[in-house]
Amino acid sequence: MNLLYINWDVNPEIVNILGLPIKYYGLLFLAGLVLSLNILKRIYKKEGLSSQAHEALFSYALIGILVGARLGHCLFYDFDYYSQHPVEIFLPIQKGPDGIYHFTGFAGLASHGGGIGLVIMLLIYARKYSIPFMTVLDAIAIVLPLGGTFIRLANLMNSEIIGTPTNVPWAFIFRQVDDLPRHPAQLYEAISYFIIFIAVYFIYRKNIFKIGKGFYFGISILLIFIMRILIEFIKVDQVEFEHGMSLNMGQLLSIPFVLLGLFFIIRSIWEKGKIKTF
Repeated sequence: MNLLYINWDVNPEIVNILGLPIKYYGLLFLAGLVLSLNILKRIYKKEGLSSQAHEALFSYALIGILVGARLGHCLFYDFDYYSQHPVEIFLPIQKGPDGIYHFTGFAGLASHGGGIGLVIMLLIYARKYSIPFMTVLDAIAIVLPLGGTFIRLANLMNSEIIGTPTNVPWAFIFRQVDDLPRHPAQLYEAISYFIIFIAVYFIYRKNIFKIGKGFYFGISILLIFIMRILIEFIKVDQVEFEHGMSLNMGQLLSIPFVLLGLFFIIRSIWEKGKIKTF
């Protein structure tokens, strides 16, 4: 029966050059960011935004996502450890049993923190380049699910954020974890996010809603975090304190994003005149 399952035993490290590991996670993260920025270049041109502002967007987005995602993981998921090892929050090192720091790369990024960090940096970016903040948010939101797709594929290559045991024929056996067939939760999310990207980009291309009203920001985060909440039910808890919780940390952190997305969708439709006041 195990022959029907997908045996997944990928080494997260592609190559090691003089002690510096090159990993699938970093390459996929960067690939998703570059592809998203290339699509954003077309959106900026269509919306009459400057190429200079687009070129600066990469550094603002990268800093916001990485710093926010790192802080989100350290504060929301592993505060007890990092409060005792603050140097490891922003440096890719970890103290070993021998008391010596070793290069390990960053182990732990939280998407909710990345989202918050991105919004903060976009606020600074919008002021710097005199672009309405909601215009920037809407533009970024169109490609946001595409970036999420690549991040979840990176998680798959790392055999992390795995699903619960199952006997479905497409189950993955993550050999670097155990020998149990499990839901490929990372793949479920990656596929979901890619479908969301296609849908949101289609709406934009059809000019159903104008950028800058908050619709694209609302619809993207609403759909992304609804799927996050649903798929979390078939994920293994990421940290020990989540055991026994009705909703885990990822689901609890997703609820405000769902409500925020719903608010912006309703507001933008109201302004478009689809909903009449009584």
